[in-house]
Amino acid sequence: MVEIIENQLSLNCRSLKDLPDIAWRILDFTGRNGVVAFEGQLGAGKTTLIKQICKLLGVKDTITSPTFSIINEYVNGGGETVYHFDFYRIKDVEEAFGTGAEEYFFSGSLCLVEWPKVARELMPDDYYLIQIEVSGPESRTFDVKKYDRKA
Repeated sequence: MVEIIENQLSLNCRSLKDLPDIAWRILDFTGRNGVVAFEGQLGAGKTTLIKQICKLLGVKDTITSPTFSIINEYVNGGGETVYHFDFYRIKDVEEAFGTGAEEYFFSGSLCLVEWPKVARELMPDDYYLIQIEVSGPESRTFDVKKYDRKA
């Protein structure tokens, strides 16, 4: 089921087979540049969804969660850079700032951010937030919202 409200998209995924369609819908809604943040409990599927998004963008690199490196850099099929962040181990905004995240966020490239709370102050005024809720062994609900702090 897909529900679209102004600046908001809600998607239900019943199994991993639905994930390519979910990823396409998310890309269509968010576009292919800017900051997209992913929230959800441990094991909710943040990295799995990011892998699918990168696959659809034509990324040939191996997609892994940058839990220890903090930032992974990929190149999509069009030669554009995609940045993948994982702030799980980052304690506060100063530590996030120390990674250079703000520079990446304003680069114009697509930035996919797991565990974004500590870095929200560094993000542009407008970004997308995807909240992932686990609703079963393979089922998930994806709520995608566009945020604009200027509005």
